[in-house]
Amino acid sequence: MRIINEGIAALSFSEIKAEISQIPVIDYYRNGKLSEVIKCFENEKRKNVLSIKTRIEKELDSYLTEINRVKKMYEFDKAFGNYKYVAGVDEVGRGPLAGPIVACSVILDLNVLDEDLILYLNDSKKVKESKREELSEIIKEKAVSYSIAVSSNEEIDEKGIAFSNNKVFLDSCNSLTVKPDLVLSDGYLVKNIQIENKSVIKGDTKSASIAAASIVAKVYRDNLMKKYAEKYPYYDFEKNVGYGTPNHIEALKAYGKCEIHRNSFLTKLL
Repeated sequence: MRIINEGIAALSFSEIKAEISQIPVIDYYRNGKLSEVIKCFENEKRKNVLSIKTRIEKELDSYLTEINRVKKMYEFDKAFGNYKYVAGVDEVGRGPLAGPIVACSVILDLNVLDEDLILYLNDSKKVKESKREELSEIIKEKAVSYSIAVSSNEEIDEKGIAFSNNKVFLDSCNSLTVKPDLVLSDGYLVKNIQIENKSVIKGDTKSASIAAASIVAKVYRDNLMKKYAEKYPYYDFEKNVGYGTPNHIEALKAYGKCEIHRNSFLTKLL
């Protein structure tokens, strides 16, 4: 690397910037060369060059802060006891006027090294869409096991949202290819589950496993609603994913309901 081999003084600002941008700061940290890179700036006086050092330090601080935050989420899951496999389960789509309710169960390896943590896990609503898509693939790739379950709008109308909510929790947990020793569920206990179960209030912000399940479930359902938007273009499903936004409600009044609307949720609207 020219910064280390030739020294910063011999390079222009643009050359230094280009050198640093070739490899992410996190990679320098992981391969043990970041301290060497930062040391190169010790006697530097150029303000624009020193701004690069400041950026590097901020990126490193942000990365280390994120590692510590996510480690606490992994530790939260491990703190329930000496369980080999812990599953987190969460749902998305309880409140919309249209579409299914979807749940996902995820078992993570809770004993990974720092570099193998799945960073940026959080309540799926707090994660940007592009990041959710990326994280969903990482979670599915790294998970010990994951399973998605769906309850249709017809089933919701026939048996009620509470039944369907519990059903997708049960189905996703019971369909895991690796049987968990403990299930952590977001908000409340899963009825009739034959696995030890503990509920966690706001679990998708505390538990790594529940947060992972939250993200996979939301990405799956959001993408499903985007497909429905192509078939039913009036309702803005690609944006509202079935929730009762003003545009959605206006379309309902203008065009009526479609096949994926929940009749039981429309009684006061139509």
